[in-house]
Amino acid sequence: MIVLLPSMKVYQLHASQVLPISQETAWAFLSNPVNLQRITPAHMGFQILSGADRDMYPGQIIQYKVSPFPGITTTWVTEITHVKEGSYFVDEQRFGPYALWHHKHFISPVEGGVLMEDIVDYKLPMGILGQWVHGLLVKRQLRTIFEYRTKKLEELFGNPPTPAVHLTFNPI
Repeated sequence: MIVLLPSMKVYQLHASQVLPISQETAWAFLSNPVNLQRITPAHMGFQILSGADRDMYPGQIIQYKVSPFPGITTTWVTEITHVKEGSYFVDEQRFGPYALWHHKHFISPVEGGVLMEDIVDYKLPMGILGQWVHGLLVKRQLRTIFEYRTKKLEELFGNPPTPAVHLTFNPI
């Protein structure tokens, strides 16, 4: 199910997915920044430049190259700000295409596997022009990325007994 609500300056994306794996397996995969390339669409040219050579820890700086749209390549620098081993971590953009990017990753056990939740609070630069671009391009691109991620994770780990995938965009 996808729910789209009217846009404001700060947006929130909420994605959730159940996978038939243990919390430990989910954590081992999702907390390893190297795996982000495996679950990102190839057309985005995602490449880790530095900072992903150690286990995740608060204060870790990771630098990426990404091409969010054809012909546009940008460097994206994130900091891991919070980590609770096995349960959640938070990454925040320090430099990159967004005016704000605060991404919470939660992993919790449920019957038959784990519930993975992503909550992203984000804001585009350029005021009203950024809002216009959000409606025209960015929301669709984020939806494509998270839908790809859902499919890729199911390919890697299998489908849950009862599928539960949700992706919503909400103004905050």
